[in-house]
Amino acid sequence: MKITEIPTEGYEKVVRCDDPESGLKAIISVHDTTLGPALGGLRMWPYLSDQEALTDVNRLSRGMTYKSAVAETGLGGGKSIIIGNPKTDKAEALFRAMGRFVDSLDGLYTTAEDVGTSVEDMILVRKETKHVTGLPRDIGSSGDPSPYTARGVFLGIKACIEKALGTSDFNGVRLAVQGTGHVARYLCGHLHEAGASLIVTDIVEERAKLVADQYGATIVSPEEIYDVDCEIYCPCALGATINDDTIPRLKAKIVAGAANNQCLTVEHGDRLRERGILYAPDFVINAGGIINVSVELEPNGYNEDRALAKVNNIYNAVRDILRTAAEEDIATNRAAILLAERKLEEGRKSKTA
Repeated sequence: MKITEIPTEGYEKVVRCDDPESGLKAIISVHDTTLGPALGGLRMWPYLSDQEALTDVNRLSRGMTYKSAVAETGLGGGKSIIIGNPKTDKAEALFRAMGRFVDSLDGLYTTAEDVGTSVEDMILVRKETKHVTGLPRDIGSSGDPSPYTARGVFLGIKACIEKALGTSDFNGVRLAVQGTGHVARYLCGHLHEAGASLIVTDIVEERAKLVADQYGATIVSPEEIYDVDCEIYCPCALGATINDDTIPRLKAKIVAGAANNQCLTVEHGDRLRERGILYAPDFVINAGGIINVSVELEPNGYNEDRALAKVNNIYNAVRDILRTAAEEDIATNRAAILLAERKLEEGRKSKTA
């Protein structure tokens, strides 16, 4: 196993692992541990290049710093990725090698499941390191974080429709949901139960059909989702779907979803604001999963009631960000970043006091 450090400005530690024996090619990015040890999921994705993988893991890692800061989890921000196809490349040796890679950081970074990985994969990682969360409930861990992420996103969407539509009633509200993975399926369940109308898409047609069959959703092609007549565009797939090409096409009044790094750049939050589209900053609205996992690391161990109480506060957190953005006359994502940076600065000052 060869571990190579990648010096990266603004990041505490970025390391790459190449393990020919298991086939592992992975990167761990630790952005900031001012507020506590870095915690963030392990993503497995068939990146087209090493540079694409590095860019993604660093963007995700920074997002985790902001997410944990705003949610006050007492943790820092980190993320890891495995370069590979989660449909065809998974193997016990691969994830055990990943566990040894995580363990080499001596607790600076703790991992969990993410896009392309599962609780079962984390069990394999756990065979080589204790620095892993989101394991099954029957061994005292917090389980799959997806339902908690979905609950937080649903509550955040509720805060948004109250602000933008002047109602808390989902009946007749149309949502264009991009991506129907684990989180999105739980989210669609909440939305359907509340009376919303769903239009969905996924690059894996079978996943979209599953949601359509279960919740009466309409399916459109992945490229059509940006042009759907709807009240809410709900990105729940990969990041950067809010960009120069897509913003002019959106017919929604709200952008609110579970994906990380939804805006390609910070400036795209400004573009949404200029169009009069209310944006729920991703690292505020989708913090439910990391909040749930963070409770697992508390001194008394995991407690679901405590986790749910903290997840439910996402509703208030989104409302606060929307209010601050309006008062400061800035884009909502800029308001959220300012809040996160303020909490980080307070943490730095307390360390040097």
